[in-house]
Amino acid sequence: MPSADAADAAPAAPPPPMAAISHVIFDMDGLLLDTEGFYTAVQEKILGRYGKVFDWSIKAKMMGKTTAESTRILFEECGLTGLLTPEQFLEEREIMLKELLPTCVPMPGVVCLIHHLHANGIPLAVATGTHKHHFALKTQNHQEIFSLMHHIVTGDDPDVKAGKPSPDIFEAAMRRFESDVEPGNCLVFEDAPLGVAAAKTAGMHVVMVPDARLDVSHHKEADQVLSSLLDFNPSYWGLPPF
Repeated sequence: MPSADAADAAPAAPPPPMAAISHVIFDMDGLLLDTEGFYTAVQEKILGRYGKVFDWSIKAKMMGKTTAESTRILFEECGLTGLLTPEQFLEEREIMLKELLPTCVPMPGVVCLIHHLHANGIPLAVATGTHKHHFALKTQNHQEIFSLMHHIVTGDDPDVKAGKPSPDIFEAAMRRFESDVEPGNCLVFEDAPLGVAAAKTAGMHVVMVPDARLDVSHHKEADQVLSSLLDFNPSYWGLPPF
């Protein structure tokens, strides 16, 4: 019979996983690919000509929204009406983004995590508010990541009737997995508050990996908040350990 000292020295059992996760859905901009800085730089450049400032309080409201909705928010928050039209703004932004987006790089930890989950048979999907033409620009040099996805749902998909924080895009992504999947078995990775809200409305679990400049008040809806995907522990969610 082991002594009391030996029993005291025994390692504690690991805590049970947060959930029985079987499927994983990723946002893309600012989560898989480092693209958010491009949008910020382009918008700062255009707004600067009109003496306007683009800061993180505005960016937080725009992240995850459709292009039309984020542009509406930008014009409202910055008082751009009468200075230029939304069409002029988007046309100028598009010229600059076409040069920048193909140069984006994966966020830290992305390649390792996706290869690990795929190698262990976890079905993966992307649910991004990005439209197909920008998706192609962003991902053209990153097929080692995106070829491992079971499917990809973009913001202009017919099944996405409303952008985040509507749950449409995550519900569409869940339905397209081959087997019947319950929302409670899905883990969503997001960087944007609106994306977190959309996933929670869909009944899914959410790991948030926010930009460090985002106010912490936007973290509260997430089930887990990480500073980087390098900090993700799959075992915490019942997924195969590294």
